[in-house]
Parts: sequence; structure tokens; C-alpha cells
Amino acid sequence: MVVSRKANRNSPPWQIGPSDAWAIARPVAMPVLLGAAILFAWQLSVQWLCLSPIVLPSPGNVLTVLVANAALVMEHGFHTVVEAFEALFISVAIGLSLGSLLSVSGRFRDGIFPNLVLLELVPKIALAPLFMIWLGNGELSRIVFSVFLSFFPIVIATLAGLNATDRSAILLCESFRASRAQIFFHVRFPYALPFVFSGIKIGSTMSVIGIIVAEFINGSRGLGYLVMFSASNMATPLMFATTLALCVFGTMVYVSTAVVEKLFALRYELPKA
Repeated sequence: MVVSRKANRNSPPWQIGPSDAWAIARPVAMPVLLGAAILFAWQLSVQWLCLSPIVLPSPGNVLTVLVANAALVMEHGFHTVVEAFEALFISVAIGLSLGSLLSVSGRFRDGIFPNLVLLELVPKIALAPLFMIWLGNGELSRIVFSVFLSFFPIVIATLAGLNATDRSAILLCESFRASRAQIFFHVRFPYALPFVFSGIKIGSTMSVIGIIVAEFINGSRGLGYLVMFSASNMATPLMFATTLALCVFGTMVYVSTAVVEKLFALRYELPKA
């Protein structure tokens, strides 16, 4: 049976059987089918229960509002995505630097790491108004708060990846009198990249969340502001449409990090984390 499956995988596309075709399409087909079923149940529930659009709009109503306000949503979405990317880039720089220092210096790790953990345990959403008080009601406060929310997973992933480097590879480099810097940049850091990108993927979602939360509090533009504006005006269909757009833009940020990971994987032939 195993031999036949391998043969099927190596066979031309026109010779693939139904079971093999389903195995290929399943990762995409299953989420799509589940989403379609949820939307269908949502549409039927709104119609059968005769719900007001203010309480729960139907998927068709949400789509109509989204198309009618596409320019408005795109304008606000552009500001949110740009600020999310800015926060993500800063988080990556801080996370890589801090994770590397924690890995190479035991004293620095002993002094800083426990405080980082305590800082991570603080309910960050409750601190969001403080950033507005300290940094004002502009873009800077939103980006700094988003960085505060998203840098920690990158630090932990970087530290874990650097510490997980194959010890035999390090000993081999040391036997050839390689310097610590050469070992770090040519052995440890490439080995840690799968871990690093796992942390960056988490940080990408957290950066979007941080920007949205900041826009809830002090934004005058962005999807978070548009959601709050819709809620305050009882425009529930627009709020759902904006939330849908937010999911799309957030996915774009996540996918962009996955694309960069693929490029690094082609360059370094990275193993899976």
C-alpha cells in the first residue's frame, strides 16, 4: 500500500486518483467548506428570526455595505496596515537584538529575562491609555504601544532558536578556530531562523492587534477608528464590513512574513522549527 501511494504521488497529474486529488485539495477545501456552511447558517438565521440589521446584519447585507464603502475602508485600512508594518519592523529589530544579547551573555540574561517575563504578565490593554498620555494622540503612541505588544514573542523565539543550535556544529567550528562572531552569524543565527520566523508570525498578528486597540482609544483614522465610529452610530453592517476588511488586511501582514520566510528558506535551506 505504501509503495502504491508513492507511485501515485510520482505519477503524472492525469493519472492521480480521486483519493489523491482530495488529499491535495483538502487543506484548502475544508476551511472553505466550513466557512461557507457558517455563512449559510448565518444567512438563514437572520431570515428566519427576522433580525434587524442593527442587531445582526446578514452576510449579503455586510457584503453590500462593504462594496458601497470600499473606498472608505481602503483608505482607513491603508493607514492601519502601514502602522502595523512599521511596528512589526521595530519589533523585529528589538526582538532580534534583545534575544541575541540574552543568548550570548549569561549575566545579561539573568538580569533582564525575569523582568521581561514580569513585563509580559502585565495586562497591556490596560496600559494603552498611558501611552496616549505619555506620547500624545498621534501615530507615535500607536506604534510604540503596538511594539510593546508584539516584541516579546520574537525575543523568546530568537533566544530559543539560538540556544537550540546543534552543539556538534559549534564544536566543529571551534576546532577550526572560528571566532564567536563567525559562529554566531554563520552557524547559530541561520539555525535559529525557523524559530525566529515563528516568533515574527506571532508578532505580526500582535502588531495589528496593537494598532487596532490604539485606534480604538485615540485614533482619528484607521480600521479601529472606523469600527468605533460605526458602533457609536449604530451602523452595525458597516462595523461588520470593517471587521471583515480588518481580517483581510491582518492576513496580508501575516502572509507577507510567511513569504519572507520562504525566501530565507530558499537561501539558507532552513529546517523546520
